[in-house]
Amino acid sequence: MRIQDTTQALGNHSDFESQALFALATKQNRLNLQFTDVDAGQAGRLQHVIHQLDGASQVLDRTVVGLLTLEAAKRLNQEWPKLFHDQAAAQGQLRQILKQYDIIWQAGDHRFNLTEKAMIYAVMNITPDSFYDGGRYQSMDAVLKHVEQMLADGADIIEVNGQTTRPGFKEVTPEVEIERTIPYMKAIRQAFPKVVFAIDTYKLPVMKAAIDEGVSIINDVNAFTDNPDKLALLAQNNVGLLTMHSSRGHEYDDLTTGMHRFFEQNLADITSAGIDIERIALDQGIGYSKVPDGAQDYVMMRNLDQFNDFRRPIMTAISRKGYLGLLLGLKKDERLPMTLVTEAEMYLKGGRILRVHDVKETKQLVTLLDEIRNGYWLPTE
Repeated sequence: MRIQDTTQALGNHSDFESQALFALATKQNRLNLQFTDVDAGQAGRLQHVIHQLDGASQVLDRTVVGLLTLEAAKRLNQEWPKLFHDQAAAQGQLRQILKQYDIIWQAGDHRFNLTEKAMIYAVMNITPDSFYDGGRYQSMDAVLKHVEQMLADGADIIEVNGQTTRPGFKEVTPEVEIERTIPYMKAIRQAFPKVVFAIDTYKLPVMKAAIDEGVSIINDVNAFTDNPDKLALLAQNNVGLLTMHSSRGHEYDDLTTGMHRFFEQNLADITSAGIDIERIALDQGIGYSKVPDGAQDYVMMRNLDQFNDFRRPIMTAISRKGYLGLLLGLKKDERLPMTLVTEAEMYLKGGRILRVHDVKETKQLVTLLDEIRNGYWLPTE
């Protein structure tokens, strides 16, 4: 038996059915697998297990074609030795296919497989004016206690911020931002040596200071291309880049297409500077529309799967944002339940990096959704 992934080949056909199936597979992380040189018994077993895995299949002569979710294909790989104990070579082909679907984020010395495990990306604002918790954590003791709790609750990343970029924000100097962040990073690392740091900054001097301090991820709302010196700096190290789309300065007539073109160009600009694409993750920029908390933000919540074709990690960054106040009249401290609802919707569409203030509850959300996503029932014999 031989196994081939024919998903990408669907996109090469001009007929509507192939194009529609290719678009569906790309957005929903589905695989079109072709099993060739199978006998009648193998074909029957394949069809049965694909049906158990809620997939679709067809038999053509000595070939079985199956459409499966990525999670279902992984379960098929787990069950393979029981189903086809004499087809180890075919399982090796299946494993290699699945490996090609891994979404990797190289961030400093850390290599995160976002396909295997979502990232809980915890926000640690050290600012007096951030939209949700500005002024809440400004003493060293308060910061350390909060970081300790977030790590205990399951945070994978601690992002330190010294400059809010909320709508109508007031810019501070790089010196002030460095003063707000670097001493806290030093203290946090001393207390928690294994912590993985990110920093939210669009200023070159702050990036330099954070890199010197050992930051693993830089989150830039300006997408790294507003200053060529940024890319020159980042090409010299292996820090992870979180690049964000923003439409505060312009309007679209086709939002999804415009965003897709933005990321196409942005990824091309960054990689052409010598930065490996595995170092780059994407942020749609919810809250950074020309009209804050308006219709475009809801489009971005819905259309996240339109960017799965980039095969890059995508951030869900909607924690307690203003749309919940405008739409539902919720105060900042009342927004957690609806934040979790929005995160769930975007997570299921491919948002594997969850940028949050509430780590414990988000960790519970991810654990539950992963259990449901992998909830395929194959009775044991």
